[in-house]
Amino acid sequence: MLFELFINFDGNCREALEFYANVFKKEAQNLMTYDQAPANPDYPLQETDRNKIMYASIRFDNMLAMFMDVSEGMPFTKGTNISPTLSMDSKEEVARIFQGLAEGGTVETDLRKTFFSECYGSVTDKFGINWQLLQMTPKAT
Repeated sequence: MLFELFINFDGNCREALEFYANVFKKEAQNLMTYDQAPANPDYPLQETDRNKIMYASIRFDNMLAMFMDVSEGMPFTKGTNISPTLSMDSKEEVARIFQGLAEGGTVETDLRKTFFSECYGSVTDKFGINWQLLQMTPKAT
């Protein structure tokens, strides 16, 4: 299991990435804008989101920090824009932990297959912490 951080920004993710990469002497990786992501008919791309960062990351030794701009209409509250993220090997482990965290909490995104994971979901636990859980994509050999 990997413990990671997911940090949301309100349109200034690219600037933040450059800042953090400079401060920590690291390179931003895997940068993808919303218009580069596979189209999803359930979530049509807003013109204002086209060039925003949908995903980018910076690796720190044994930890990954992931970054994104929230899309148009998504809530954003400065100070509560960091989500712990757990990446696991199996769907069963994702489901078990998801169910545990959901007890007394609120399911934000039901477990489902996405273009980046076979099993992804998000839940806010009874203490108000928003968790993102996903099955790691197997590495090509």
